[in-house]
Amino acid sequence: MKQRSVALLIETSNGYSRGLLDGVIAYMKACGRWSVQLTEQQRGATPPAWLDSWDGDGIIARIETDAIGRQLLKHRLPIVDLSAARHVSGVPWADTEDRAIARLAVDHFVQRGFRNLAYCGDVGFVWSARRGEHFRQLAEQAQCRFFEHHSAARYDEGFNPTMATRHIGEWLADLPRPLAVMGCYDFKAQQVLDACRARKIAVPEEVAVLGVDDDRLICELSEPTLSSIIPDTKRTGYDAAALLDKMMSGETVNADQPLITQPLGVRVRGSTDTLAIDDDEIVRALGYIRRNATANIRVDDVLRQGTLSRRSLEHRFKKLLGLTPAEEIQRVRINRIKELLSETELSIGEIADRTGFEYGEYMAVAFKRSVGCTPTEYREQGGSD
Repeated sequence: MKQRSVALLIETSNGYSRGLLDGVIAYMKACGRWSVQLTEQQRGATPPAWLDSWDGDGIIARIETDAIGRQLLKHRLPIVDLSAARHVSGVPWADTEDRAIARLAVDHFVQRGFRNLAYCGDVGFVWSARRGEHFRQLAEQAQCRFFEHHSAARYDEGFNPTMATRHIGEWLADLPRPLAVMGCYDFKAQQVLDACRARKIAVPEEVAVLGVDDDRLICELSEPTLSSIIPDTKRTGYDAAALLDKMMSGETVNADQPLITQPLGVRVRGSTDTLAIDDDEIVRALGYIRRNATANIRVDDVLRQGTLSRRSLEHRFKKLLGLTPAEEIQRVRINRIKELLSETELSIGEIADRTGFEYGEYMAVAFKRSVGCTPTEYREQGGSD
C-alpha cells in the first residue's frame, strides 16, 4: 500500500488539540501508513508557507477563519475539518456534541444543589454561543435561575485579558450566591477563577466553577484546581483520520453528516468540590477545611474560625452535608491522598507527611478504612476505587 502524505494543521498549544492528535496517532498505528507534516502553530494561524509547494495527499485541519478555509481549498485535496466554526461548506467535519456538554454541566451543578446557574462565553466563537444556549435551555428546564456573560473575543486584536477578567468580576459581584458558573472552555473558566480571587469570592463555597476540555495544564495550575468536562478528543481525532483515509482512497463521503462524539464525563477537582450551601458559618468552615485539612487540623481549629458552638456546628454540618466536621476533614485528606497516589511518584511516607499523618502506616490504615484498599493497591489499580 502506498504511503500517504498528510498535513496536520492542528495547534499543539492546548489540551483539546493534543487529544485530537493522540487520536490521529492511534489511527496511524492501527491502520494507516502515513507520512505526517505537523508544524507548531497557534490557534487560528494561517497555513504554513511550505504548504504551497507541498505534494501531499490529504489534510486534517482546525479551520478557524474564512481565509484559512479559502487557502486550503486551493490545494484541491481531501480535507477533514476539526473546528466547530464551520467556515468552509462541503468539507466533512468532526466535533463534540455541545448539548451533551451543556447537559453534563447542568446535571453536575444541580446534583450539588445549585439553583443559580451562569454561563461565561467568548463572543469570538460560534460554538460558545451555541453551547451557552443549550446550557440556558437545560438550566431553565431544571427550574434554575440563569445568568450569562460573554467576554471579548480572546483572539481579537487588542484583546486585554486584564480588562476581560475585571468585567467578569463586575458581572459576578451582582449575582446571587451560592452560584455555579460554566466557562465555555477551560481558559474562560480560569478567567472566572481569577475574577473570583480578585473580588475575594470563595471558590467553591460561594461560586463553583466548571470548564470544558479537561486541559490538564490549565486545570491543575489553577487555584483551586479546575473541574472540567472531558471531551473524547482521542475518538474525534481517530474518526477524523479514518474518514480522511476513506477520502484519500477515493470513497465518497457525506460532507453534511458530521462526526459527533459524546463527552466522557466531568473531572471533579477543587473548583466544584462542594454543595450549594446558603449558610455563611458553614461556608466559612468548609473553606477553612479545604485549605487546611492536610495540616492535621482538628474540629477545635474549625470552631475557632467562627462563632458557633461545637454542637451547633456539627448539627448544621450533618443537616447540610450529611457529614460531621471531622468526617469532612477526613474526606478532604483522603481525596488529596488519592491525587498524590495517582499523579505523582511520591513514596507512601512522603504522601503521609504531605497530608498530615505522622507515619505512613497511620495513613494506610485510614485510607483502607475509607476507600477499601491500601494506598499501594490504589496506585497499582491506576487510581480507581
